[in-house]
Amino acid sequence: MQLNDIEKLLGADAQSLLGHTCKGIPRNTIHVPGPDYVDRVYATSDRPVPVLKSLNWLIHQGRLAHTGYLSILPVDQGIEHSAGASFSPNPIYFDPENIVKLAIEGGCNAVASTLGVLGAVARKYSHKIPFILKFNHNEFLSYPNSYDQILFARIKQAFDMGAVAVGATIYFGSAESKRQIQEVGRMFQQAHELGMATILWCYLRNPAFKTAEKDFHVSADLTGQANHLGVTLGADIIKQKLPGNNGGFNALKFGKTNKKVYDELTSDNPIDLCRYQVANCYMGRAGLINSGGESKGASDMAEAVRTAVINKRAGGMGLISGRKAFQRPMKEGVQILNAIQDVYLAKEITVA
Repeated sequence: MQLNDIEKLLGADAQSLLGHTCKGIPRNTIHVPGPDYVDRVYATSDRPVPVLKSLNWLIHQGRLAHTGYLSILPVDQGIEHSAGASFSPNPIYFDPENIVKLAIEGGCNAVASTLGVLGAVARKYSHKIPFILKFNHNEFLSYPNSYDQILFARIKQAFDMGAVAVGATIYFGSAESKRQIQEVGRMFQQAHELGMATILWCYLRNPAFKTAEKDFHVSADLTGQANHLGVTLGADIIKQKLPGNNGGFNALKFGKTNKKVYDELTSDNPIDLCRYQVANCYMGRAGLINSGGESKGASDMAEAVRTAVINKRAGGMGLISGRKAFQRPMKEGVQILNAIQDVYLAKEITVA
């Protein structure tokens, strides 16, 4: 895709997204992704040398190799949303090998999935594309449904299958979050000791966060704080939903915030809202990847490109998009993944 193709997909938002400049948190105050990101940012930290090697392989792989950006295929929805709901639209993905093939054909930096999926094909593929083993999940069969991330794998299992990184979710704001924070903190330490990188899904989960007016699960201030907790746990990379609004602390009347968050540091422009998420990742010292969201059909390509533009211009490190790619024929899934990558390859699209 060329710049004019991207502009067409952005439609009426093209000018406000491609022409925006962040003023509240300027570009020169954040650590921007680039081919030297491991040497410039991660290498100054206390991360063990083998972790730096893992991060370097992760960043220098696929179509986005040597750019500092990431395009990751995540497929843990068989547990998180049920296998039937996730794979029935395209049943070939009940077979784990096709998940890994999609990531390779799609030019991704890595594939993130479950112990079962990656373990089923590890000897054939773990040396061909970086594996990210997601070790906890929201089990979705108990009735009535509950929402809690529980352990499905151990760090040694990720190491034994040759994974380059591990991933986990914490439902910040939930009653179970304190246990999840302690579990994930211990396991991230173990992963670093064994030379693997760490990626944290910093999601919010609390019924009170969704009001009649707005769903503050995607509020910039609340997701920003979740990111800040995530990097405090030692996550190398933060996965977060793209912000859709702001002012969660004020609307819900809890926690602590400052009016400058809303009056000076952010605006209504989605790039400013995402920049605030980057700022909470220690000003980009931990890379921010935004999720691609659910598949909605015909609008998936435009939505994926829009999310990638916002993330890149905000100073994020890339996109982690699954359902938009695997819930359609593989050729079309590859096109979606390539379109996302083309945004990060487009030199005309710069950090705002």
